[in-house]
Amino acid sequence: MNHGEKILIAEDEADVQELVSLHLRNAGFVPVNAENGPEAIRRAREESPSLIVLDIMLAGMNGLEVCRLLKADMVTTRIPVIMLTAKAEEPDRIVGLELGADDYMTKPFSPRELVLRIKNVLRRSTPEALETAHLKTGLVEIDRDRHMVRVRGKLVELTATEFKLLSLLVERRGRVQSRDGLLNEVWGYESVIDTRTVDTHVRRLREKLGPEADCIETIRGFGYRVAEA
Repeated sequence: MNHGEKILIAEDEADVQELVSLHLRNAGFVPVNAENGPEAIRRAREESPSLIVLDIMLAGMNGLEVCRLLKADMVTTRIPVIMLTAKAEEPDRIVGLELGADDYMTKPFSPRELVLRIKNVLRRSTPEALETAHLKTGLVEIDRDRHMVRVRGKLVELTATEFKLLSLLVERRGRVQSRDGLLNEVWGYESVIDTRTVDTHVRRLREKLGPEADCIETIRGFGYRVAEA
């Protein structure tokens, strides 16, 4: 069970909201519902959920704008987000990842798979006991216990997925990590899906690393590596 962690469901289709809520309750979560964009932002600030399931097609304010505002607010910036999109909205899906969403699912979707993805994202947010607490490459420092990253001494805000991705690459510096392998270990996907998910997160991660972005090397046709210091 999941000790009553709150999951905010921002979805304006009542049947979808009800179905997801049922599966979340069965998994030990506490569902919190929002039917439009402004309500999703308000409830995220008031309820401090562990994760937000965010539909792109929301009334009042679309999910992309909601995601942008949540990630710009210090109160909600660390809350992981899973976007729900229609298959025809591929550009919106990529934009959602670039805005800081941790994962996405296309409609129609399996509620059981959504619950598994929620668990995977939440697991990324929690440091494992056997992991090295502090990592460093060049002028990039990672504190896993505090979930903090500093670049040249300056604190950088990362999403749970970005933090997990950077930590894994730095921990395995000198070794090339394939896109498929990263999807499995960071996202928890056992089967290969769109590897552009990895590329989008690496691009966003490099933007946040700023002057130290080059520490993540692209190995053309295969994946990524952080070079040995």
